[in-house]
Amino acid sequence: MKLNVNGMVRDIRSPAHARLSDVLRDELKLTGTKVGCNAGDCGACSVSIDGHVACSCLVAVGQVDGAEITTVEGLTRNGTMSALQQSFLHHGAAQCGICTPGMLLTAVDLLDRVARPSRSHVENALGGVLCRCTGYAKIVDAVMDVADGSKVILPAAGEAVGAAIARLDGVAKVDGREAYGADVVPEDALHLAVIRSPHHRARFTIGDTAAFMAQHPGVVAVFTAKDVPGLNRFG
Repeated sequence: MKLNVNGMVRDIRSPAHARLSDVLRDELKLTGTKVGCNAGDCGACSVSIDGHVACSCLVAVGQVDGAEITTVEGLTRNGTMSALQQSFLHHGAAQCGICTPGMLLTAVDLLDRVARPSRSHVENALGGVLCRCTGYAKIVDAVMDVADGSKVILPAAGEAVGAAIARLDGVAKVDGREAYGADVVPEDALHLAVIRSPHHRARFTIGDTAAFMAQHPGVVAVFTAKDVPGLNRFG
């Protein structure tokens, strides 16, 4: 299989059923695309597929063989951020940054289809990408400025006192270079699964964990509340 990713043709070795999000992140090392839910609910992993935005966690790579894919890394050209990325930076629209790639690609899709969208149009379009930081106002402001043709004007030298300044970590969050824990995890890292009781109130006994591990190859440890140091006050 082949994908045209950000203008470059890439050979894909992953199986056809692999999630596009996993292929982008794990095989192609384009970790700008973030995975928030793996269920198509949060929109953080949104990318452009042949000009249409989609949640990459819901797309099998075999479905898009030969397609043109644009990720957040592809919005920066020759080291220069797009007007939309610059507007996000200017308005402080990227805070924690997890939703930012999905917001940017969704906004690009909207502006490609609608030259002068209304504010409510922008709000509806971005509603499919969940953000828990900004309250959406700064993000919508950033998109509206680009739609209206407004340019980001930085304060002149010596006149920055009292003026809003861009976040020091903002550039890496709008161009996809910001690395989070899941972006740098070693390939041989162990994965933790948290098992919770299905009952609100119950007394139960942990069984023979050694026997359980013997019956489930690959499980290397089972931890319970007894393994937590100190006084267990919660849970």
